[in-house]
Amino acid sequence: MSERRLRGKSWTSLFPRVWVHVEHVMTDLDWIAAAALAMPPRAQLSHLTRLQHLGLAMGGTRPFHFVVSGDLHIDLADIFLHRTAVLPPLDDVGVTPAAAFVQLCATARMIDAITAGDWLLGNRHMTAVEVAELAAREPWRPGAHQARRVLPFLDGGSRSFKESETRAVLVFAGLPVPEVNRDVRDAAGAFLGRGDLVYLLWKLLIEYEGRQHLRDVAQWNVDIDRYQGFRDDGWRYVQVTNEKLARPMKLVSEVYRQLVRCGYSGPAPVFGQRWSSLFVPISAAHPTTR
Repeated sequence: MSERRLRGKSWTSLFPRVWVHVEHVMTDLDWIAAAALAMPPRAQLSHLTRLQHLGLAMGGTRPFHFVVSGDLHIDLADIFLHRTAVLPPLDDVGVTPAAAFVQLCATARMIDAITAGDWLLGNRHMTAVEVAELAAREPWRPGAHQARRVLPFLDGGSRSFKESETRAVLVFAGLPVPEVNRDVRDAAGAFLGRGDLVYLLWKLLIEYEGRQHLRDVAQWNVDIDRYQGFRDDGWRYVQVTNEKLARPMKLVSEVYRQLVRCGYSGPAPVFGQRWSSLFVPISAAHPTTR
């Protein structure tokens, strides 16, 4: 198509040499593809942008991140070009998901790295072994030290960001680690339901209630029956909402009170340095020693 035609009213320039028809509604993936077209072939999709290309719904899409080995000077709006002496592992899209996760950990808060890591594990985009081996093999890479800090707290069984966040605030306050999406059965072995976060020893469930439960009448009725079955078998449960997660200390205290009512005699939650480290960049809470 000629340059003259592209400069007509039917086309819009996104980046140099990248155009889109005015009637096309751009998606996030479209924007990532457009940014990639604007870059030279040796620039590899990286960091959060690589993970968003997989479908990770976290953060804003801009700037679009790429990494290149050696020297390359390109100044394009909304594109951040990282330079490295040696490229991380690559696949046919860009850096591998495991490598992109390590890059993310260089600047991410602990709670965000946990939710992203859970999602990547649960969707089989990476394995914990991949991340551990990459971080050990190339400890000089930004994010390698931080990724190793995150790994012990990841669980690929989580089904949502909110479940991951809930588990993280409980664990970082010092409460026992709950089992994730475990089947719950009565003494006779009858299936009662699957709990989001399960304290089997104390028969306590932590259930995240998203807004979709209010809109889906069929699911709402299923949940009512499921909770009745739990109650009949002596289970207690704490229902978590977005509003409760916005006040995490209050939520943790509520879970602790319910644990105590169920027979828990362990330590009370502590909202100290470990707790605070959940909400700041990992690099700030755990600086690399040299």
